[in-house]
Amino acid sequence: MDLKLKGQSVIVAASSKGLGKAIALKFAEEGAHVLISSRREEELKLTAAEIRKKTGNENVRYKTCDITDESQIKKLVGTAIEWNGKVDVLINNAGGPPAGTFDKFSDSDWQAAFELNLLSFIRLTREVLPSMRESGAGRIVNIASSSIKQTLDNLILSNTFRAGIVGLSKSLSQELAGDNILVNTIGPGRIATDRVQELDEIRADHKEISYEQLRNEVERSIPIGRYGEPEEFANMVVFLASGANSYVTGQSLVVDGGLVKAL
Repeated sequence: MDLKLKGQSVIVAASSKGLGKAIALKFAEEGAHVLISSRREEELKLTAAEIRKKTGNENVRYKTCDITDESQIKKLVGTAIEWNGKVDVLINNAGGPPAGTFDKFSDSDWQAAFELNLLSFIRLTREVLPSMRESGAGRIVNIASSSIKQTLDNLILSNTFRAGIVGLSKSLSQELAGDNILVNTIGPGRIATDRVQELDEIRADHKEISYEQLRNEVERSIPIGRYGEPEEFANMVVFLASGANSYVTGQSLVVDGGLVKAL
């Protein structure tokens, strides 16, 4: 299948490691011009070099960006447009907020989670829309969590703002369909990343069992019987963001090996 990504201008937020990195790598394999970003320049530099080496695609660049800072978001999008003249694809992504229950968090905690996990998506989308509208097409994929289908224990901040992403995506998909801009949300289940390991270690501590015991329990609850790999998640993201996807918009999907049982 031709994903029609060669030469396409792609921004992947929060992509120096984890799922963002896996997504950027997959775009590079398809010949896209990929701009990766995160707050840490040294990590970005190493990641960009690694992706170029693995894929042979020299059109991989990086730009530092704290996505809670509107001015830095403007500079990130401006860099992509200066480089390629346009933005064809935006992958909205951000690190997860702290784990915890309702009584643990203050107003400042809620505000920080809002700015990181919802407002950043709003701002990045706002910045790329003029370019996409001028081009007459665009793809936006919002990375969320499996909590978009079924809430997760001890993650009230994530549960709240991931739901907001779904509402944003659905509304935008309807508003932007006439501009041939497709917007979808995709949530990872138990994908083998540092973030998931961190959350598993917290859960194991709460249950007073080892990390290995907890992971075995979780794997038994997944119909496929294992954690997913980052590249398996990236495959779905890249399809939704590609020219091969011409009719899927406004959808909220999970890549979870069948873990979530909610309809």
